[in-house]
Amino acid sequence: MKNRFDLIIFDWDGTLINSIDWIVSCLQKSAEHCNCIIPEPQAARDVIGLSIKKAIQTLFPGTDNELHNQLVAYYSREFLSRQIHRDDLFSGVYDMLVKLKQAGYQLAVATGKNRAGLQKALQATGTEELFCITRCADETASKPNPKMIRDIMQHTNTANERTLMVGDSIHDLQMALNAQISAIAVSCGAHPEHLLQQYSP
Repeated sequence: MKNRFDLIIFDWDGTLINSIDWIVSCLQKSAEHCNCIIPEPQAARDVIGLSIKKAIQTLFPGTDNELHNQLVAYYSREFLSRQIHRDDLFSGVYDMLVKLKQAGYQLAVATGKNRAGLQKALQATGTEELFCITRCADETASKPNPKMIRDIMQHTNTANERTLMVGDSIHDLQMALNAQISAIAVSCGAHPEHLLQQYSP
């Protein structure tokens, strides 16, 4: 693979870390707290990967700004209330990242999380030093807009054909298509294999 790629960009939630069920629970608790219709689990899974603001807009269309902000704020507090550890990474992920870095790949993260959430997760899992750059949804455009990938490629001075995206959601794969880079899908996260296959990863 080193003959083909120099830069590997990973999604975070559902790709490197086993957090999908917790995100779904937090979205549902936010709806309950704000007296909104509680989304079904798959509906909540479908917005994972988007920025939290875009996810809330998708799950609760037509809400006014005040209610939207309340949903976002409650979700953020609830999500950050859980202490995570390296053991929350999927089995083998930490060792895989270390080996890829040692093999000479540049590693990056492109996530729908905000910066505060990602920094807490990186520090808690001891992975911060493994990535040369990370980009969050509150720093750039939300997936599937390709700007996040383009920012990373510009920072690392890497061409499209030398860049690979790894993700678990249709938003990751659509972003890769929009950025005109190759992608690998993992089926351990937000979306099942039959949906991911539609994006020809």
